Amino acid sequence: QVQLVESGGGLVQAGGSLRLSCAASGRAFSSYNTGWFRQAPGKERELVATISWSGGNTYYADSVKGRFTISRDNAKNTVYLQMNSLKPEDAAVYYCAAAPSGRPYAHGYWGQGTQVTVSS
Repeated sequence: QVQLVESGGGLVQAGGSLRLSCAASGRAFSSYNTGWFRQAPGKERELVATISWSGGNTYYADSVKGRFTISRDNAKNTVYLQMNSLKPEDAAVYYCAAAPSGRPYAHGYWGQGTQVTVSS
């Protein structure tokens, strides 16, 4: 069993930065792939970035490529999302999800989300 808790959201001006954290409980987390998703009001949830269990492979949505960086520290059971050059369209609730290799994130573990608000 893995429990995920996101933090680091808040209000920031356009062009600013935030760093989200996803803290996990459970020894299995270090062997799980992890992703950040977001959902804005009235929109579908979208994948933002993923990182493999080892940290060796990452993926970014085109909309955040070059601005966001995903990383993990397995010793601390934590995954991070560094968000730079934030735009108003980045505003959303951001969720962390974890799943073992081969399992879709939808069938994995999810956090409760953290709100990111970007003012123009």
